[in-house]
Amino acid sequence: MAEKIKPELLNFLAPGDLPLRILVVEGWRYLPELREMFPEASLYAVEPEPEVQEQEELRGLGVEWVVLDYRETPLPFPREFFDYILGDLTLEYVANPQDIAAGFSTFLKQTGAWLTSFRNIRHWSVLQSLMEGHYYQVVSRLYARQEFERLMYACFYKEVRMAAQRRAGEKALIERLESAGFDNSQGDMDVEFWLVRAARSMPEMALLKSMYTKEDRRELSFLLHRIEYGIDTENQCRRLWELYDKSSMFPDYVAAFAEQTVFHHRNFYENLIAFSMEREGLAREILKVALAETGREEERLMLRELMAE
Repeated sequence: MAEKIKPELLNFLAPGDLPLRILVVEGWRYLPELREMFPEASLYAVEPEPEVQEQEELRGLGVEWVVLDYRETPLPFPREFFDYILGDLTLEYVANPQDIAAGFSTFLKQTGAWLTSFRNIRHWSVLQSLMEGHYYQVVSRLYARQEFERLMYACFYKEVRMAAQRRAGEKALIERLESAGFDNSQGDMDVEFWLVRAARSMPEMALLKSMYTKEDRRELSFLLHRIEYGIDTENQCRRLWELYDKSSMFPDYVAAFAEQTVFHHRNFYENLIAFSMEREGLAREILKVALAETGREEERLMLRELMAE
């Protein structure tokens, strides 16, 4: 039988004193180390059996417990409440994995991530059992890496990273499987479990989203698009600078946000400079930052032309 998965999901996290909200799903063994890593965090745990809370090592950790089976009962938390949700093998015994994965994403902040794992269906032990006429995973779901990645992207996660837990097979068995046509170019027949970090946003957007409130970001995005398409442009520029002052924004932030949200960059900067009046100098400073930061040669040439005008 397969070895028990080692609890290593915390390797995706760096310790700190931030007041994070972290939910552990049927993974109470992570709680003591989580408390040590994040002394200021609010820890929540979902377990189907209330007796788990009585474990000696869990006392005094300040965990808020919820007793339910997440596979059958919706989680009783607000939307976009958690910075992290973690738990091993959370999609192995579910009827509809896409429902569970997408459901978890709704409880994560825009800057949040889900940490989980899955058993690799291409591990040599699974293939060996099939060769011998056995299959021990009748009531569970096993995944290949690419299949799990596609599932994550279909459930609104924007960045998926994986790390391997390996249990190597005998060389003769691996060679026999390869000779039978099983691809093993990346050695994944030795990977028994994949550890997964699925984030709601790409890293650059996660940073942008972490700096201001959702309301400020929504208004900023609205104003940038209005300026981009020349809709009531003078008034939209005035509102942009009011938001800029009120929220203590800075040129690098606006330039980075525009890079991620605006489609027609020349239109946007032309309108921003033309209709900003007394803020024209600041508008050109934002353009200067955008020129320095862009990695696309075509856009760099376009912004240079605009800078020279």
